[in-house]
Amino acid sequence: MKKGVELVDIHIHGIECCDTASDNIDDILEIARVEKLKGTNMIVLSIYPDDIDVMRSAIDKIKKAMEKISGEGMRDCAEIIGVHLEGPFLNPIKAGALNMQYLLPPSSKSLKRIIAGYEDSIKIITIAPELKGATGVISQCRDMGIKVNMGHSDATFREAEKGKKAGATGITHLFNAMRPFHHREPGLAGFGLMDKDIYIEIIADGVHLDINTLSLIFSIKPPDRTVLISDSVKGKRSDKKAIYLRDGTLAGSGITLSESIEFLIRNGFDPDAVHMAASSNPLRYLT
Repeated sequence: MKKGVELVDIHIHGIECCDTASDNIDDILEIARVEKLKGTNMIVLSIYPDDIDVMRSAIDKIKKAMEKISGEGMRDCAEIIGVHLEGPFLNPIKAGALNMQYLLPPSSKSLKRIIAGYEDSIKIITIAPELKGATGVISQCRDMGIKVNMGHSDATFREAEKGKKAGATGITHLFNAMRPFHHREPGLAGFGLMDKDIYIEIIADGVHLDINTLSLIFSIKPPDRTVLISDSVKGKRSDKKAIYLRDGTLAGSGITLSESIEFLIRNGFDPDAVHMAASSNPLRYLT
């Protein structure tokens, strides 16, 4: 690890035996402790789509954990700097490991029901831009100061452009849970590679993205628009450091940002670009 670099993970659901779906605030604090122990200084905790009341309860527990860490000066914990809502306004055909029964059509009414009273805690929301009503909700989030990522999406290149025009500024875990790149329809993945302004999240565990795909990303994207994330989830990781559901579906990673950095540098990636993707870039994205 490069000395003096503070690692910032803006997409993490959990690690080891704990995740954000827990009913216990101590589990949220444990995620922060483990992350700090493994070298991550700041985290944005990601919430799965669920019943709206359940999602609100998860946001509330994270907010209380944020206040406890800050108020008590808990230096053994990573600082929790906000919440990422990975849903519920996602495309069911690109749900991946998420429970599609809780996915909803984008609407201002549903958005308000989810975030009312927690507007200051929500930093990012992932939305599929091709869904009916999505561009209106994206604009509403932008006006409230909430960053919008496009993801879990079957969007075409043109639909991705419309999402950006409405106010989206990022893409959730590029290439994963989205329309595959095609030479006659680049889709959201192609848009993420080609657009010079949009930020892209990448998971560098050697499973979610092939090493050659990672090389393609780093060679094409401006170095200040790539954000390294763990997308770490609760569970026992495989030998390849990924987490799978019982049916074999790839659920997320079991890595930390420091492990991602080591993996990329070991495979010949520029250390300065890699460290930037895990530190200054995610912070810049949130501001």
